[in-house]
Amino acid sequence: MKWRLQEGRGEAVYQIGVEDNGLLVGLADEEMRASLKTLHRMAEKVGADITVLREREVDYDSDVPRKITEVLVRKVPDNQQFLDLRVAVLGNVDSGKSTLLGVLTQGELDNGRGRARLNLFRHLHEIQSGRTSSISFEILGFNSRGEVVNYSDSRTAEQICESSSKMITFIDLAGHHKYLRTTIFGLTSYCPDCALLLVSANTGIAGTTREHLGLALALKVPFFIVISKVDLCSKATVERTVRQLERVLKQPGCHKLPLLVTSDDDAVTAAQQFAQSPNVTPIFTLSSVSGESLDLLVFLNILPPLTNSKEQEELMQQLTEFQVDEIYTVPEVGTVVGGTLSSGICREGDQLVVGPTDDGRFLELKVCSIQRNRSACRVLRAGQAATLALGDFDRALLRKGMVMVSPEMNPTICSVFEAEIVLLFHATTFRRGFQVTVHVGNVRQTAVVEKIHAKDKLRTGEKAVVRFRFLKHPEYLKVGAKLLFREGVTKGIGHVTDVQAIAAGEAQARLGF
Repeated sequence: MKWRLQEGRGEAVYQIGVEDNGLLVGLADEEMRASLKTLHRMAEKVGADITVLREREVDYDSDVPRKITEVLVRKVPDNQQFLDLRVAVLGNVDSGKSTLLGVLTQGELDNGRGRARLNLFRHLHEIQSGRTSSISFEILGFNSRGEVVNYSDSRTAEQICESSSKMITFIDLAGHHKYLRTTIFGLTSYCPDCALLLVSANTGIAGTTREHLGLALALKVPFFIVISKVDLCSKATVERTVRQLERVLKQPGCHKLPLLVTSDDDAVTAAQQFAQSPNVTPIFTLSSVSGESLDLLVFLNILPPLTNSKEQEELMQQLTEFQVDEIYTVPEVGTVVGGTLSSGICREGDQLVVGPTDDGRFLELKVCSIQRNRSACRVLRAGQAATLALGDFDRALLRKGMVMVSPEMNPTICSVFEAEIVLLFHATTFRRGFQVTVHVGNVRQTAVVEKIHAKDKLRTGEKAVVRFRFLKHPEYLKVGAKLLFREGVTKGIGHVTDVQAIAAGEAQARLGF
């Protein structure tokens, strides 16, 4: 059990009544009670909790009814406060993304006019228009028995963290087309484990839904689909939307296997299939107003971390690298940066260097304190998101897209880099001199096409190795990083194949300072 919990990063599902070869034999009531008791004692020994997920009777050659039971064993690893899962929320404008998150995290149903989403908005214009324009984070907890822990009992964020053994962090992204760059930034820099694509039952696949679906596929983020507003539509309309989605998911570009979830039992199966195969796409139907079939919660509770413990261990052994995604000034604390630790371990009091600045330098700084999900934390491990307080470090020297790294890393920066790209869409021909906005991780900057290797121009669907040059300042890039670029309707994806490293002194000269 210890090994299985370690392998599943703190979670394991046991099937009782199934033989080693997969034969469903089942156990009689007395045997099942004894088996569960034994499992309970084993779990107690390793400090874990068990929850029965589902029971099912099996037809076996016997007069006594026999059952199979599936049990979730959960233990928070000793070096962690809770299990963490990041879910990006995508979907067209007005599909009900913020409202659904409001219902899940506040524990109150919506009134049909957007009351549930008010706590999620960050700006006055968002409240007035009802449209999300910035990235906001919402947390939903599950305790070791699988019960929901949210703000419903007037808990604070700190209390939710303390009472939860598993935390789901929702990254609420913008649905409107004019905020597309914000949505891309959220998907590329916050490294979500999976994405939730919300589709309104009454409008079906409309607006930016296809675009968001394409982004998730391009960035290889596993996703599941939630059809909202089923209380507004007839059953036939909901079924038509489900069929429309199934048709799109089965297309050659997607190659997904849709799995419609209609009960808690389906939700358990969906969570296990989704973790094992990235091609399975569960589809949920629900209403934020009537609270109809919120079995999505069962799915989120069982959904295991999608990266294995071996990958995490390898990343933790590398040198520290923290991506800067947000910058704040907090009274009595000073400058605070938010982001994700992509490799290594970061502790309070660590000396790091941050950069590159406009002239390509890296500046020394000290991490004063760390917070994860609004509660203090001493150690940050690879793959975790957090905010770091930097004391009186000058905020004006920082910008989104910078990295904070260990001084021993001796980071390389570049203004010119090459990438192997596929042009997804372009109205005419893509040629030298064309300017695009490039997204690589948390880096977002305009770059100009300097050269297309072995070709003069590119058309939609063609592949090539292209040399780009950043227009403003040098950036920290790694070979192999996923790249996404856009300009108006032009879109393309690819990966960085080569970076032309430059020393800090050369940066000013190359950029014409």
